[in-house]
Amino acid sequence: MMSQDTRTLWIVYLLAIPALVATVLAGVSIGSVEVSARDALTVLGNRLGVEGITHPTVDSIVWQLRLPRVLLALIVGGGLAVVGVAMQALVRNPLAEPYILGLSSGAAAGAATFYLGYLPGFLMAILSLPMAAFLGGLGTISLVYLVARTGSGLSVTRLLLAGVAMSALMASITSLVMLTSPEPNRMRAILFWLMGSLGATRWDMLALPALTTAGGVLVLVGLARPLDAMLLGEEPARALGVPVERLKHLLIALSALMTGVLVAYSGAIGFVGLIVPHAVRSIIGVSHRRVIPLCVLAGGLFLVWADLAARSVLPGQDLPVGIATAMAGVPFFLILLRKHRYPFG
Repeated sequence: MMSQDTRTLWIVYLLAIPALVATVLAGVSIGSVEVSARDALTVLGNRLGVEGITHPTVDSIVWQLRLPRVLLALIVGGGLAVVGVAMQALVRNPLAEPYILGLSSGAAAGAATFYLGYLPGFLMAILSLPMAAFLGGLGTISLVYLVARTGSGLSVTRLLLAGVAMSALMASITSLVMLTSPEPNRMRAILFWLMGSLGATRWDMLALPALTTAGGVLVLVGLARPLDAMLLGEEPARALGVPVERLKHLLIALSALMTGVLVAYSGAIGFVGLIVPHAVRSIIGVSHRRVIPLCVLAGGLFLVWADLAARSVLPGQDLPVGIATAMAGVPFFLILLRKHRYPFG
């Protein structure tokens, strides 16, 4: 007989399918130029071989402008949510998140420094924007982790304080290279991008973020049991045969890689990795084999709707999506911070 947890999981997945379809339709229909759901479906049907009649302008809006943006939001939202799961398993605390721990800020600083040409010539020749973002994020989260380590384990207080400090430092570095940049057009572009922006998404931008997110998800699903063991503590995990130090290094590198690539394409979008894993765990429990796949879906849906809110608040203006996620995430973080019990175990 099917258990209650399994039944809940199946119900969630069955509800997620129409939610995903409705979200994609809303994403390609809502904007400064309204497109009916029927016209949007016709455009999508045309691309799938089902003949229909639409205006060329509507076809261009849906297929060239909005659908790539929606797909990138699904990819980035899912990837950031999964990184949040990895970070929270690493430090055994639901407050951990790429943005809060400085990972996103470090990746943004690395990307901005590369984009504005402030790295040495030999590094500019061998690096790419995603690689520079990855190295910035990796260096930042590694330093935060080293500062938070104590003789008896990991200090959550040190972790949060080090994350805040490194976020401020990386933001200062980013501001410095922007303010001293001789190219004002690039400076304006990087300023808007740093707040999280999906507006310039094109089809050719989707491959690398999609492959990175998919690869990261597969790795983490394969590590589901060791991640479950890590929630018990490092010593119990070792007793269960988990190579704890190797796993921690892998989680740090994987989180830096995923965040670096996603930040390079979408900018620094915060709090997705905080809100989504916590919400998912409250519904289906803490088993990573269940949490990780659902976080991919829930994170993508959350970011699409956040992006829709950001471009619908002010008529005719496309606000950075990072504003919407911060407005949702900061109150959530403060409420979570006030709790005495965390949803692990």
